[in-house]
Amino acid sequence: MNRLVSVLFICIAFSCSKSGQEKITYPVTRKVDSADTYFGTTVPDPYRWLENDTARETAEWVARQNEVTFAYLNKIPFRDAIRKRLDELQNYERIGAPEKNGDYYYYYRNTGLQNHNVWYRKKINGGEEEVFIDPNTFSADGTTSLAGMFFSNDGSLVTLLIQEGGSDWRKAVTLRTSDKSVVGDTLKDLKFTGIAWKGNDGFYYSRYDNPKGNRLFSKVDYNRVYYHKLNTPQSADKVVYDGGAQNPQRRAGAALTEDERFLIISTSITTSGNELYIQDLTNQRAVLTPLVTDFKNDHDVIDNDGTRLIIRTNLNAPNGKIVVTDAAQPSPENWKDLIPETSEPIRSVSTAGKRIFVAYLKDAKSLIKQYDYTGKLEREVELPAIGTAGGFNGRRTDTEVYYTFTSFTYPPTIFKYDIATGKSTEYARPNVSFNPDDYTTEQIFYTSKDGTRVPMFIVYRKGVERNGKNATWLYGYGGFNISLTPSFATSRIVWLENGGIFAQPNLRGGGEYGKQWHLAGTKMNKQNVFDDFIAAAEYLIKEKFTSPDYLAIAGGSNGGLLVGATMTQRPDLMKVALPAVGVLDMLRYHKFTVGAAWAYDYGTADESKEMFEYLRKYSPLHALKPGTAYPATLITTADHDDRVIPAHSFKFAATLQEYQSGNNPVLIRIDVKSGHGSSNLSKALDVTADQFAFAWYNMGVTPPLLKKE
Repeated sequence: MNRLVSVLFICIAFSCSKSGQEKITYPVTRKVDSADTYFGTTVPDPYRWLENDTARETAEWVARQNEVTFAYLNKIPFRDAIRKRLDELQNYERIGAPEKNGDYYYYYRNTGLQNHNVWYRKKINGGEEEVFIDPNTFSADGTTSLAGMFFSNDGSLVTLLIQEGGSDWRKAVTLRTSDKSVVGDTLKDLKFTGIAWKGNDGFYYSRYDNPKGNRLFSKVDYNRVYYHKLNTPQSADKVVYDGGAQNPQRRAGAALTEDERFLIISTSITTSGNELYIQDLTNQRAVLTPLVTDFKNDHDVIDNDGTRLIIRTNLNAPNGKIVVTDAAQPSPENWKDLIPETSEPIRSVSTAGKRIFVAYLKDAKSLIKQYDYTGKLEREVELPAIGTAGGFNGRRTDTEVYYTFTSFTYPPTIFKYDIATGKSTEYARPNVSFNPDDYTTEQIFYTSKDGTRVPMFIVYRKGVERNGKNATWLYGYGGFNISLTPSFATSRIVWLENGGIFAQPNLRGGGEYGKQWHLAGTKMNKQNVFDDFIAAAEYLIKEKFTSPDYLAIAGGSNGGLLVGATMTQRPDLMKVALPAVGVLDMLRYHKFTVGAAWAYDYGTADESKEMFEYLRKYSPLHALKPGTAYPATLITTADHDDRVIPAHSFKFAATLQEYQSGNNPVLIRIDVKSGHGSSNLSKALDVTADQFAFAWYNMGVTPPLLKKE
């Protein structure tokens, strides 16, 4: 350890300000002589050594930063009250929609504060429920979890995907459902995979050959699809598709149609666009046949009806449509429209009872339509309110199916749906200790910088005055075709019940209005996303919901990039910035783990001088300027994040601490044994409590219901 660093990092001096801020002396971060050259331009990277997140020096830096951060957070007088209230609100029973497998219904239940949901089962024809899998017993510290559960078609076997410490890497363990005994070996090195059972003999899955944690991407880390035969070693697994042989960044996944006739291989090199291959497993001579061989659009085989394939696609249909083709002639020129494109984009498609359920988005709200397999519209599903519905998954023989409905003030409620009549019956509603009638949700439309009309949801407690002094949480994402729809979070109630406002704009880059909306926020259009977010803040300020002194901006992952770009472009616009697990170094993001797959949205600094200059201009790490007064910033990340590696946050924090002018604090909170998402409920609530406390404290607001007695 640098001796000067070890002496200096302890020094923390305090000076009062009107919002309760303190002048902080940050740990000194060593600089190195490191740089990259792009098209003749040299870009220094003095904190490059922090990219080695397994090094001892990095671990010591993390410990010093956490010591400063938690010393600050521990002084916030209402922090413990926030954490206690989060527990109170979260402590209600939650139950999942039943899934029919074999002779049982399987469903999860959580008594309230269990770190992980417990899976139960009971016989379809009646009987007592029993615990099937309790992930809370997987590890003493609760950081090992169940990441997926995949049943064989007859329900006699199940493969569990096990996640440790929040990492994206998985292990696979297969059990007999009759007695929960383990069958065969534990499979390792699985990542971003499902399990596709073929009878009871084995299953298809994908894995990487040579995982290297968070280190630079290696060309030997090929992704392949394998077939694993039960009771044989993983080393004997047969390669079914070798994506890495064609492109080291190609990833592939396997699925089977319900009748197990067709094997479907989907391959991709980025987060948008994929190839499809099919193989008729009833024909021993059949081989994988290309169905779609370009990466320009998204495609998915929904089901088959004999040799007839039903496919969801956005080829020549930016909002999505459903087509059919014969497996003998599957190429796009032979596709025929089954359910044509509409003005509302398709969010998801599911099947049950030999019906197709299409979930559309209408101004970021769910619209569900039921079709038969000829494409005939049977009905629009009547939902209980305006919000988000999901589910409608079942088998071809099912006569009923389950779905979940939620909104900002409507806790996730399960409904049983009769496929023949279209009648919905409430199955399970959680009992949350709040009154939804006390709150209002508005959807407004505001104008972005270039004149684009953008929707935004605003949620607040009835009676809140528009006086510009309301603590407001502005949350966004804006990328990767992901749509932010109305959803319920018990943690949000703490913010709302204390007079706070929650705002969620539907920025370009998402999928709320189809492919064109997505593309309008990618690559050389990425600035549109930041402009949309800035315009949302300006709307809230103009309409006196809040003001810059009472505005916090928040987002995670790509949303962390959003926060980082917004706070560096408009540091005057908000009081608090909360970038979580953010992509903050736009010049090097593609060199780590799965980062190269994000190039469809971002582009890379290596591809052209124009793209390099564009990325460098908005890259949060590189947009920071010395001597600038940035908002109070709490950066959050985790040591096991192997998707957006913590070095993004490390380098951003070190640079921001160096450049910050004024008394607004710059802190980084680095969770341990957690990943891109918190590894258990307790850790997730800890992070939320600290973000709320930091935001209110720096706004100079004492939440009225959380005053220290």
